Amino acid sequence: METPDTAAKPPERPESTAAAEAAEENAAAPTGVAAQDWKTASADPQYRAAVVDLLGALAYGELAAFERLAEDAKLAPTLADKAELAKMASAEFHHFEQLRDRLAAVGAEPTEAMDPFVEALDGFHKQTAPSDWLEGLVKAYVGDSIASDFYREVAARLDVDTRRLVLGVLDDTGHASFAVEKVRAAIEAEPRVGGRLALWARRLMGEALSQSQRVVADRDALSTMLVGGVADGFDLAEVGRMFSRITEAHTKRMAALGLAA
Repeated sequence: METPDTAAKPPERPESTAAAEAAEENAAAPTGVAAQDWKTASADPQYRAAVVDLLGALAYGELAAFERLAEDAKLAPTLADKAELAKMASAEFHHFEQLRDRLAAVGAEPTEAMDPFVEALDGFHKQTAPSDWLEGLVKAYVGDSIASDFYREVAARLDVDTRRLVLGVLDDTGHASFAVEKVRAAIEAEPRVGGRLALWARRLMGEALSQSQRVVADRDALSTMLVGGVADGFDLAEVGRMFSRITEAHTKRMAALGLAA
């Protein structure tokens, strides 16, 4: 017969279960550069150069996003929509300021860090200029999200301080829920719009992935970091898995918009 004390004790977990959970926890914990702060990690000049490249690309991306949202606001059908986009543009500019200030703090000249990425990013935006309000919303939601997914993947390999900054500036500014609401309402009102926007989103997917690859390929320090020469980079198998994850996230976003991937 059990005493009250023994009955109250929870059953002990099997040792193998506890060990498996501990191993999983340790595997998820950052290691190498990802466990270091900026001061320690940046002692490697190649790593420092790669981070300056990354922050430069992000900073110009945020500045371009600010400009594009301000332009898209002109296409807004209502004053309330115009005000909402203006608020999002302001948030993007704040992200740009954070990146600019960080570049200056680590001894890099912000405009020089951004300059190598201007041509590629401007080319992407020129090739994917929206023709109307709805295409602009889909571009901001789908195109920007693909780029953000890519940078989040990279952030997992960065030092603690840089990772915190990168993830912070990639936070959604409210565009996701706003775009989903407006696009779904437009499709419900006029179903044939969905086919056109689905084709547009597929084009954006291809252009965004190509642009990401161009940005990396053009910068030796950044590409070396990503493929494992610096920090804990990706091997070829992991690169494949990374793009699979980005594609899966894209498919989910398309479904949220009510569009076929």
